[in-house]
Amino acid sequence: MYSNVVNKMDLAPVHEESVAQLADLFHLLGDPTRLRIVLACVAAPIAVSGIAATLALSSSLVSHHLRLLRAARIVKAERQGKQVFYSTADAHISGVLRDMLEHIAEPSTGNDV
Repeated sequence: MYSNVVNKMDLAPVHEESVAQLADLFHLLGDPTRLRIVLACVAAPIAVSGIAATLALSSSLVSHHLRLLRAARIVKAERQGKQVFYSTADAHISGVLRDMLEHIAEPSTGNDV
């Protein structure tokens, strides 16, 4: 069944290493706090203090999560003077989030067999 889904999506065969990396990526985004942090970075670059204030989190907790998200290339950092601003790493990350938000907003078709 898995291979049929991949073929329908017109993707090349997926190697096990890629599957493991993708699973790690989704694992990182599966944490609600990290997901909220990434979503805060989608619209425009934002500093740690801005993320912390927006999400009512400590700056140290936000920084910890951002370190993990940067290592996974989910967000990127750009220094401007004394502050570092974070944004989503590229259009792929923003697109995945947008697509998944649209997906969960769709009404169920009732074909959940």
